[in-house]
Amino acid sequence: MCAMIDSQSAEKISRMKKLRRTLSESFGRIALKKEESSFDEICVTKMSTRNCQGMDSVIKPLDTIPEDKKVRVQRTQSSFDPFEKPANQVKRVHSENNACITARSGSAGKESPKPTSPKFGKADSYEKLEKLGEGSYATVYKGKSKVNGKLVALKVIRLQEEEGTPFTAIREASLLKGLKHANIVLLHDIIHTKETLTLVFEYVHTDLCQYMDKHPGGLHPENVKLLLFQLLRGLSYIHQRYILHRDLKPQNLLISDTGELKLADFGLARAKSVPSHTYSNEVVTLWYRPPDVLLGSTEYSTCLDMWGVGCIFVEMIQGVAAFPGMKDIQDQLERIFLVLGTPNEDTWPGVHSLPHFKPEHFTHYSPKSLRQAWNKLSYVAHAEDLASKLLQCFPKNRLSAQAALSHEYFSDLPPRLWELTDMSSIFTVPNVRLQPESGESMRVFGKTNSHGKGVSNSKH
Repeated sequence: MCAMIDSQSAEKISRMKKLRRTLSESFGRIALKKEESSFDEICVTKMSTRNCQGMDSVIKPLDTIPEDKKVRVQRTQSSFDPFEKPANQVKRVHSENNACITARSGSAGKESPKPTSPKFGKADSYEKLEKLGEGSYATVYKGKSKVNGKLVALKVIRLQEEEGTPFTAIREASLLKGLKHANIVLLHDIIHTKETLTLVFEYVHTDLCQYMDKHPGGLHPENVKLLLFQLLRGLSYIHQRYILHRDLKPQNLLISDTGELKLADFGLARAKSVPSHTYSNEVVTLWYRPPDVLLGSTEYSTCLDMWGVGCIFVEMIQGVAAFPGMKDIQDQLERIFLVLGTPNEDTWPGVHSLPHFKPEHFTHYSPKSLRQAWNKLSYVAHAEDLASKLLQCFPKNRLSAQAALSHEYFSDLPPRLWELTDMSSIFTVPNVRLQPESGESMRVFGKTNSHGKGVSNSKH
């Protein structure tokens, strides 16, 4: 009987001990879960932001944790009691807690400024590499964009406080922002500060003037054709939008290392886009100025630009300027009339009404064939005819850019050239490429890529 009682008592005691142990484990888990939840709340708040600086109102220092919880934290980090949470969960609480503590201690110091990435429209987003040229109102630099690493041309226009922004600069910027064409220089960015207005252009390493200086005696006939086609293509684009360039000359026609020609310097003639020639701006500009403007006409139209095209065409073929006046407007007109003949009311209706036309001031010349003045025109099929239709003293007789593109002179070019979109280069058409100039290695313009595009190995 006693043995039975002792056995029942032992069993009861064993069940009580087991219940006690189970209750102890349950309370232990509840306590740990509560503390873990507290830490998780802090860390979740921390991880929901990019950094923990400035979060003093959320993350509390350890000194504010009650002593009993401090002991509990220490134990969970060093003890692996089988009745506690699995080891991997204890480690997670440990690492998240340390992350929060580190973030809190970091925020105690002074907040460091965030590094700003380069942006368009900011002067410090471009690095000046070298000066390319300088005019009366602007300086042009070769530069590099810190945004995308590309080379750029920086035209820095100096602003006079009493005068404000030059109207010509505003006109150039406003025009170029709306012009997107493969044969027009691309305006990347505009930066306006109190002292300067900077126009950021794509970088093109040379111009037609320098290119012709490098290859004296006239360019390769096929190269002349491709360069002239691109010039007419760009002009046709702007003329259809009722925009005149007004200052066509070789210095304002940029040439890339692949042979792409780009119209540049819209409305800001005194600031060079590339290094200037040795002649003064005034004298050089006269060489490409039409006789109607030289005689005082103010009725400008697209035919104003087409005279310059004719002069540039002759110069590329012949190797010398068509009408290189060396003195003044009178001298310039005499050189024109020597070839094309002195005008009268029959050949140029209304010429006597122009402000600066005084018949007694000019020698009377009869017109000549253009090949008499420039013999190399006769070496290229249809070149003389095209030049004669561009170099007309009477403005209304000059060929338009669109009509010139359809002239027989271009008849041997691939038909696909007339189907290109505005932003497509002519060198995307197979077998269209510049030829090496006389004495020039085939390595310069002789190679073609998969598109038939000329590849240059020349350096900037």
